[in-house]
Amino acid sequence: MSCGEPHETDCREVLTEVYLYLDLECADDRRNLIRDHLDECSPCLREYGIEQEVKALVARCCGNETAPADLRERLRVRLAELVFENESREYLAD
Repeated sequence: MSCGEPHETDCREVLTEVYLYLDLECADDRRNLIRDHLDECSPCLREYGIEQEVKALVARCCGNETAPADLRERLRVRLAELVFENESREYLAD
């Protein structure tokens, strides 16, 4: 139950992932789940609209600069390496 109406996905879960959805940084199945929820839940849709406006404001204030196309993938690879490195160190410390 969420927003007073039964939903497959809880509103809190959707709203915690709305930035990932806006940035196209979640998997297709999550995007579909969030989109379906927003289509049927007007309180979440209003919240999503506010988040969309905040992102547009930030983009306007930052000159609408965009990063190179391969930057996201390079960052993901590097972050994965750091997480693995950190987990390895924690394992060795035990």
